[in-house]
Amino acid sequence: MQQPIIEVDGLGVEFYRARRRRMSLREMVLQGRSSSPSETFWALKDVSFTVAPGEAVGLIGANGGGKSTLLKMIAGVLLPDEGKVRVKGGVAPLIELTGGFMGELTARENIYLTAGLHGLTKEQIDERFDDIVAFAGSQVKDALEMPFRHFSSGMQVRLGFSVITTLDEPIVLVDEVLAVGDRAFREKCYRRMEDLLSGGRTLFLVSHSENDLRRFAKRGLYLRSGRLTADGPITEVLEQYNADADNGS
Repeated sequence: MQQPIIEVDGLGVEFYRARRRRMSLREMVLQGRSSSPSETFWALKDVSFTVAPGEAVGLIGANGGGKSTLLKMIAGVLLPDEGKVRVKGGVAPLIELTGGFMGELTARENIYLTAGLHGLTKEQIDERFDDIVAFAGSQVKDALEMPFRHFSSGMQVRLGFSVITTLDEPIVLVDEVLAVGDRAFREKCYRRMEDLLSGGRTLFLVSHSENDLRRFAKRGLYLRSGRLTADGPITEVLEQYNADADNGS
């Protein structure tokens, strides 16, 4: 029996509902605390599951249900207040595609920087460079020496997707990014995702598109108000989610 590649055990994350305002030194001395509301809520509470290597999992739920928070926990960019997340292997995060790119650097420099930060050597990036650029498209190819901040949002997303999906990480986290770009680029993204899955990658997909969820995921996890409500075949979990939505629950 394969060991899980992702283990989530009793996971809980607590947030403030409103950002506390900064107090002046006088307020700190006289009041000792902020007068701003300090009410909290649990974005995730008592969430537990495991994912086996090569599984394709769709994360389902309404806005504010905790889906993106869970993905960030698995990616390691958020720490839990309760419970544990164990990830065995590296992660290719298709969450904020352009978050690690530097606006003043050229597209060429950003390719080497981002791929290098994810563990590729210069020689490995050299080998993959032409493929990265070709996938991103002719507009990106013609602007390789241009500062990244001058790229259109579409060009930025194309380059980000191309770089992240060329990584060798065994786990791919996807948060709605398959919905970006024009139709032709979306189809390229779909084919790239299918290639990654056929190569044995583990997929964790957040999407509001039932077509995307049914196309890529075999298993569904349904988060409602931060709690894991259902875990099973993607079709059954989607049916439960849709029934809840129809009933207003």
